[in-house]
Amino acid sequence: MKRVFLIVLDSFGIGAMEDAASYGDVNVNTLGTVSSSPFFSMPNMGELGLFRIDGVSVPGNRKDHSAVIARLRERSRGKDTTIGHWEIAGIYSPRPLPTYPEGFPKEVLDAFCEKTGRGVLCNRPYSGTTVIQDYGDAHMATGDLIVYTSADSVFQIAAHEEKVPLEELYGYCRAAREILQGRHGVGRVIARPFIGPRGGEFTRTAHRHDFSILPPSTTMLDQLSDSGKAVIAVGKIKDIFAGKGITESVYTSGNEEGIERTLEYLDKEFEGLCFINLVDYDMLYGHRRDIDGYAKALTYFDGKLPEILGKLKEEDILMITADHGCDPGYLATTDHTREHVPFLMYGSGIKPRNLGTRETFADIGATVLDYFGIVPAFEGESMLPFGEGIPFGEGIPFEEGIPSREDGFVTPP
Repeated sequence: MKRVFLIVLDSFGIGAMEDAASYGDVNVNTLGTVSSSPFFSMPNMGELGLFRIDGVSVPGNRKDHSAVIARLRERSRGKDTTIGHWEIAGIYSPRPLPTYPEGFPKEVLDAFCEKTGRGVLCNRPYSGTTVIQDYGDAHMATGDLIVYTSADSVFQIAAHEEKVPLEELYGYCRAAREILQGRHGVGRVIARPFIGPRGGEFTRTAHRHDFSILPPSTTMLDQLSDSGKAVIAVGKIKDIFAGKGITESVYTSGNEEGIERTLEYLDKEFEGLCFINLVDYDMLYGHRRDIDGYAKALTYFDGKLPEILGKLKEEDILMITADHGCDPGYLATTDHTREHVPFLMYGSGIKPRNLGTRETFADIGATVLDYFGIVPAFEGESMLPFGEGIPFGEGIPFEEGIPSREDGFVTPP
């Protein structure tokens, strides 16, 4: 029974990519920043080889490492959660998902208001915790929906749970998702329910729900599930892929629950992939520029790592990576940061190696498929010694033989 456990430490970048300045990111390094905190301690990740990865200059264990290690470049044009995860699974995105620094255009809001029968408040980039304080009373008085965005490709709808019941809010999100296609195809429409008394302090609830754009082509998840393998999504993985190619899923309230669900799946019998996203690094600490909080969360994961490793069976493989950066020490913006990400792969049959710098996150997807004897339907090179993946840069070039798509996302056949 072969199993792969793929854990994404959301936003755990390890240093600026060569083109980071073109994204407005100068000298960014999420790992470098958080390692300066007195609360940072990752000896177990160090034993696997984190501090021996190309470009990592953080003091730590630099002796023999027990995992295959690599630094990954993102080939896609972007630095957000959706594009990062899609590339891990085999989708190359030649342009970033659309963002709206000036708010959404009239054509989008008119269509949204017509479908929902409600007005709109705000319509500009805003902090999610601040927007409900600034517009919550007006929303309670009028019933208008608080619509806002961020530096990410998101359309967020905040509503009070007593004013707009959850299922009604989710219905509005589905309506927005239908509208936001093509050139307005944002990565995610997000329901942001909140509670609290009018004139008092409003608080977001745990009933957030994401409605992602459908992956435009075949991913490793599709190939695994089509081959009869389990594809288990933990955390927001199901939302990122709009459920496509996933056979089982469980949502989590944060990192601690995500780790506990992972430990539970390690005790279960299945053959296939368990794909886990630990979101707190990004959502709670990176965007909020909380260096110590980020460091504490990494230290917590590192402390749970021996328990995870101890539950691995003989044919299991553990992979740990990230989807982008979000340097909490970079004050020019609260956006994600364009960074390399780490890759660590451990298993009883895996010989430790340092693979240097790889040219695409899609090598992860190719590696997962290779382990199950499946040839990937996308460009990517397996990092297993018996890899059958198509070497990156060979096969059909991206510029030739690719059907054009309105949304601009393609995967080579």
